[in-house]
Amino acid sequence: MDSKKLFVGNLPYSVDDNQLRALFEPAGTVESASVITDKYSGRSKGFGFVEMSTMEEAQKAIDTLNGHEIEGRKLNVSEARPLGERKPRGDRGGFRRRNFDNE
Repeated sequence: MDSKKLFVGNLPYSVDDNQLRALFEPAGTVESASVITDKYSGRSKGFGFVEMSTMEEAQKAIDTLNGHEIEGRKLNVSEARPLGERKPRGDRGGFRRRNFDNE
């Protein structure tokens, strides 16, 4: 395990940053905890990220909290992966506007 940052999926929508931090504190020192929210509605997207202070604490958190049930939902806790190469946002298929001036 190379990273101390963890992905936490299948979170109940009611969980906030403070509750997420409190959930992981028994595994060790939590450097940061954030629930990802929709930028327009502010509602949780049901996942978040937690950064532990050591790799050993991160592994302990995975071992103890992966599959842990909260409000009827089983958490998915794993090592966070870095963002990969993203596709260009320009061409998404669909209709294109024709330029009749150049025809």
